[in-house]
Amino acid sequence: MSLEAETKAVVAQFDYTDEDVNKAVKEFIRQMGEGLENEGTSLSQIPTYVTGVPNGTEKGLYMAVDLGGTNFRVCSINLNGDTTFNLTFSKVAIPRELMVAKEAKDLFAFLAKQIEVFLRTHHEEHFEKHVRRRLTVSSPEGYKDEEVFRLGFTFSFPVQQIGINKGTLIRWTKGFDIPDAVGKDVCALLQDEIDKLHLPVKVAALVNDTVGTLMARSYTSPGKTGTVLGAIFGTGTNGAYVEKLANIKKPVTGEFDKSTGLMVVNTEWGSFDNQLNVLPNTKWDVELDKETPNPGIQMYEKRVSGMFLGEIVRLVLVDLLKNPSVSLFKDENSSTNDWKSTTSIAPNSGMFTQWGLDTSVMSVAAADQTPELVILRQALESQLQIHSPSLEDAQAFKAIAEAVGRRAARLAAVSIAAIVLQSGALTDPANDGEEIDIGVDGSLVEHYPYFRDMIYEALAQVEGIGAEGAKRIRIGIAKDGSGVGAALIALVAAGMEKNNPGSDYIGELRDTAKRNLSSVPEDEVAAGDE
Repeated sequence: MSLEAETKAVVAQFDYTDEDVNKAVKEFIRQMGEGLENEGTSLSQIPTYVTGVPNGTEKGLYMAVDLGGTNFRVCSINLNGDTTFNLTFSKVAIPRELMVAKEAKDLFAFLAKQIEVFLRTHHEEHFEKHVRRRLTVSSPEGYKDEEVFRLGFTFSFPVQQIGINKGTLIRWTKGFDIPDAVGKDVCALLQDEIDKLHLPVKVAALVNDTVGTLMARSYTSPGKTGTVLGAIFGTGTNGAYVEKLANIKKPVTGEFDKSTGLMVVNTEWGSFDNQLNVLPNTKWDVELDKETPNPGIQMYEKRVSGMFLGEIVRLVLVDLLKNPSVSLFKDENSSTNDWKSTTSIAPNSGMFTQWGLDTSVMSVAAADQTPELVILRQALESQLQIHSPSLEDAQAFKAIAEAVGRRAARLAAVSIAAIVLQSGALTDPANDGEEIDIGVDGSLVEHYPYFRDMIYEALAQVEGIGAEGAKRIRIGIAKDGSGVGAALIALVAAGMEKNNPGSDYIGELRDTAKRNLSSVPEDEVAAGDE
């Protein structure tokens, strides 16, 4: 079979039809419902204790820290109340020895120290004149806060969240391994170390970066309805959306503001349809899954996110290279190559290494509209060490890469469509034709050409949305969910404190007293007793 014919046969296997999309949307909604009722379902549907989204008028100075991997970022965010903000940040690498420290306090003391350095550098006036959280029974609110920063803590490791600023670590990932921290409240671990340094900071919220994306978008691009969904389509993929509290049937422990009737839910949709009821499953998907550390898990993510798309393309190309009857990246002689050379692949080419084909090459393929695909051919040579690829080679690569990318975009549309339909925003008379706002972040929606266009194309074919409904869905970039988004969640948490001032007043008073006493040297305690 010719290369062109073989390529067409491969491309056909990645076709995800309108019928497929509609079946998947219905299944996504069904699995959402399962997750709202029970634990241990494909879609975890985790309540986040965030019970409202901003509208762009919020004001104040807040802090955010982000521990998501090998770096630790500290930010201060001044919300100006007009959908704009000013952000100051610093970033420091986590020393390798602290990633595997014997005790959790070693790591969290380092984090607290970085917060202190940041405050001294960027907020010296606050640092010097603050009165650290004076608790007074005479105050009608139960306590006063003077010059105390509320901080949102983005902690991108698996946690069991049990309150807006409470969550126990389930396990470490990304090269961290501190067994002493597992099962402990990560917010309390950080607060303890902050208090030892007498910093004017309260860890007010534990933040998931996807929830932060939702909050950041809602603040910077407000509308009558508020942002419905925050989604990440990058190295990984996930979404958080605003759900009616009445729809959450499983127990939600801990305290939260019930007055809004809403709760932001973290779907953890990377694991949608692990059962493969509706997800496509080519032989290359099967091969990729087998070679991952978590086979059978995160099946939606493995078909949608940037981390995996290049690998799917690579596996297809390797299959074609193994077929002696297909002339991919092979020439009988220079006469069959329009560059009058012969194609060769270097032995150390990424083509022969797992994860060796980066998704960025797919972006080049999608963007290159030149007649001879010169830009793509240069990228194949520079990034994959494929010397003198022919036009026919480049056309095959482009067709396969675009098929994989298009399937990913249509699958991305499935999750967006399901949540738009679940929200009822399109049919709610109160919305009166208003746009339905979706905030997105990640390399695919930012840098992969036409990814959002392909999402819209699929949304227009979904029953209950259609062409007119798709026009009302506004998909916009939301940057810095772990910074601005985290600050906004800290603001929500501060509002919850004011609305429910007595909720944990005595407990906090006792905890603060215990922490303060434990940090006083024994000789000072003895001197006070004399």
